[in-house]
Amino acid sequence: MAKLTKTQQRIINDLSVGKMSEVIKNPFTGEEVLLEPTAVALYDYIKGCEILGNYKEFDQARYAFCALWPDAYMKLLD
Repeated sequence: MAKLTKTQQRIINDLSVGKMSEVIKNPFTGEEVLLEPTAVALYDYIKGCEILGNYKEFDQARYAFCALWPDAYMKLLD
């Protein structure tokens, strides 16, 4: 398991996580990735932070996503 900072772990612990995996599509490349529920919740959180301009949390969440799901990160967020 990847080593996360306290801030990154707090973000993940505070997420509202669903029960189903979902296919997420990169809006720029069209590439699709099947994400487990925690990854979906973190991805949604990252996109929400981006929209709201909360770049401190955006960066922390993005780094956590990259550490936990590097392949999905490269396809969806890089």
